[in-house]
Amino acid sequence: MNKRIYHYALATCLVAGAGACTTQKELRMPERVSVPVTSASGTDTLSLQHFDQVFQDPHLKALVDSALAHNYDLLSASRRVAAAQANLMMARNAWLPSVNLSLTAGVDHFADYTMTGVGNFDTNKSPNINSDQRAPDPTPEYFAGIRSSWEIDLWGKLKQQRKATYARFLASQEGRRLLTTQIVAGVTGLYYELLAMDSELAIIRRNIRLQEAAVATVNIQKEAGRATELAVQQFTAQLLSTQALEYGVKQEIAALENQLNALMGRLPQPITRSTTRDSVTLPPTVPAAIPGNLLLLRPDVQRAELELSAAQADVKAARAAFLPGLTITPYAGFNAFKAGLLFKTPASVAWGALGSLTAPVFNKKQLKAQYNISTASAYTAFYDYQQAIVNGYQEVATALNKVENQQQTFALKTKEVQVLQQAVSTANILFTTGYANYLEVITAQKNVLEAELALVTTRRNVYQGLVSLYRALGGNQ
Repeated sequence: MNKRIYHYALATCLVAGAGACTTQKELRMPERVSVPVTSASGTDTLSLQHFDQVFQDPHLKALVDSALAHNYDLLSASRRVAAAQANLMMARNAWLPSVNLSLTAGVDHFADYTMTGVGNFDTNKSPNINSDQRAPDPTPEYFAGIRSSWEIDLWGKLKQQRKATYARFLASQEGRRLLTTQIVAGVTGLYYELLAMDSELAIIRRNIRLQEAAVATVNIQKEAGRATELAVQQFTAQLLSTQALEYGVKQEIAALENQLNALMGRLPQPITRSTTRDSVTLPPTVPAAIPGNLLLLRPDVQRAELELSAAQADVKAARAAFLPGLTITPYAGFNAFKAGLLFKTPASVAWGALGSLTAPVFNKKQLKAQYNISTASAYTAFYDYQQAIVNGYQEVATALNKVENQQQTFALKTKEVQVLQQAVSTANILFTTGYANYLEVITAQKNVLEAELALVTTRRNVYQGLVSLYRALGGNQ
């Protein structure tokens, strides 16, 4: 008996040793990119509170709410989060034993020297056994009861798999937050683009009225002999050119409205928006320092970091797969070789348990391949995480520069428009008094129209820069 126990123990040690000696080396990642803080105080100077004025428009708020409620991409992302949550539930319960109700029937033929008591000659063929106890050969077998299987997480494989699944669940949430930020920024950007087009349309229509008055004036002067037919033709050509601009802007407005409707998951329809004014107050100047802490909270950076954590957990689980696994399989129920005896208690009550320690022998190459795949995926996730940080830093820097430069440009363009508007008034007075020719008037009108449209474009660029900065900082935290 002691010799038999010794053989079992030796076999167990050999199995454990065979598994332990094939453990793969631990994964070591390169150094991460550090995010500098550029403010003099060493703290972040920019927060999302600077965008309050950008999103104060009630019509814009209504559009954003509608997009967040009905955008199909966002609804699809919500389902992906739900699927990731279901995977997490499975991973969290993987360490628990499985318990199954089992109803089985079968037939066996046992050798004479088995330990079952059925095929054994000395027991089954004994004359002391009555007919109910004597099993036929071949032997039917009926079982009704509970069977269970429980894998003991000796090396943390199930724990690492659970950790990877949890990280991917959080990554799916960050992916949804990233999409939410992109939708909010997209709606806001299109909205301010639409307001800019409305301003351009208003400017063009105002200039059309001024040019129509100029054409009428030059016709009167022609009849009075103070202007030529060439002057009438030049003023008329300028009017036609400006009228043509109106239809181009109308087409851009229609295209922008259709894009907004698509973001809100609805068919084309008019977009309710604020009335445009030529003099719109710009948002306050934002600090020029790049916020390192906010940068690391970007949804894409957070998602990349979580994907890296999941990939590292996959590597640890792949390493643990090389080690021996312990599984316990107990059962309890009713067992008999005749259906009529199945529930004849207590004689038909049966129970047992089996503990098995197994280590991979012939599938090591498959396990090694899976380990190599997990390692490669971990390095890929690491580089994706590093690139997300670099991309975020340059996006914030570019958006900050754009806002600052466009605000300076807006101040200069405002002065330019004021000067050119005075120049138009001066040219009209000089033309009516004979001190300026019609070409000077046409040039002045053309210049003020171009300057006013450029001012609208600059103001739009300031808002677009703020929207880009909002998106670059990760949106709502």
